[in-house]
Amino acid sequence: MKANILKSKVRTNTFSLVLLSLLTLGIYNAMWLFKNNSVIEDILEDKVLDHKFIIVLAALMGWSSFLSAETDFATVGALLSMLSGVVYIIWAFKAKRLIQNMMLNDYKIDYSMNSIYTFFFNIYYINYCINELEEDIKKSKVLSDKS
Repeated sequence: MKANILKSKVRTNTFSLVLLSLLTLGIYNAMWLFKNNSVIEDILEDKVLDHKFIIVLAALMGWSSFLSAETDFATVGALLSMLSGVVYIIWAFKAKRLIQNMMLNDYKIDYSMNSIYTFFFNIYYINYCINELEEDIKKSKVLSDKS
């Protein structure tokens, strides 16, 4: 089952992801994304986001932190920070689409994922959904058996 494999390979509790993100000032997010993007792509057998974009994301984060500390370039730093946020959102929506396709094709479940949560909580929400896939499949089977 792809859902089980996906959860076991990603192996990240969402609370831990948020906590590590806060403790590292967002650096852990880029590391998590770099590590798990290829895992998700391998299991779901489709491209989420090229690794080059994730490397660009890390560079954007670094430069935005550096430039934000400089008063003359604080605006440029803020713009780079917003741009890195856009990359996270793009990644999250692509991952959402792949997860929904996997649930439909492999389990015949029209899996609903909240677009607002995807936009605002991006990698945290995708990680949460990955952790809940097995439970959602079980619930769906129970509901279909009752009907």
